[in-house]
Amino acid sequence: MPLAQAEAIRQSRFDALRPQLATGLQGRARVTLEIGCGHGHFLTAYAQTHPDEFCLGIDLLADRLARAGRKSQRLGLTNVAWIHAEAGLLLTALPDDLRFAGNIFILFPDPWPKRRHWKHRIVRSDFLSALAGKAGQGARLCFRTDHAPYFAAAQETLASHPDWRLSPEEAWPFEQPTVFQSRADDYQSCVALRR
Repeated sequence: MPLAQAEAIRQSRFDALRPQLATGLQGRARVTLEIGCGHGHFLTAYAQTHPDEFCLGIDLLADRLARAGRKSQRLGLTNVAWIHAEAGLLLTALPDDLRFAGNIFILFPDPWPKRRHWKHRIVRSDFLSALAGKAGQGARLCFRTDHAPYFAAAQETLASHPDWRLSPEEAWPFEQPTVFQSRADDYQSCVALRR
């Protein structure tokens, strides 16, 4: 795809996302985020258990978000929103005053196991910098994967990043198995704090 066409598509998505976020997050200064929320099992349970927090789940697949929305509606939850967005674009489209204050969850993301695809992994230095720009001091980035090489790479990236500090003593903040977690033979988790 030509660069100009790709940029036009990105701009179109940004233009559609900005008013959606302004409406859905109006008056919200502090938000809990799940990147790649899938069918919403985890974040729905989290929102139900934490009624005083406003939660935002994003995913790239609209049908997953529709299922997530139905789950939260059945429970009558008003403290969770589901948005169709790519994570990097979301960060640029967020209202300026919004901060992720508590937990930011990245659970079982695509590991992109082939080296030539590592540029697509979400836990990269450039993404962590952009995320830090929207995270309040002390916000927790909670990462979990069943792919050991990705876990090692993510830990190395977080450990060397100036905006995040790995915190092995920090307890995992909430347990609710995701679909991918229930299928995994084993998985690893880490928590990093915004400096």
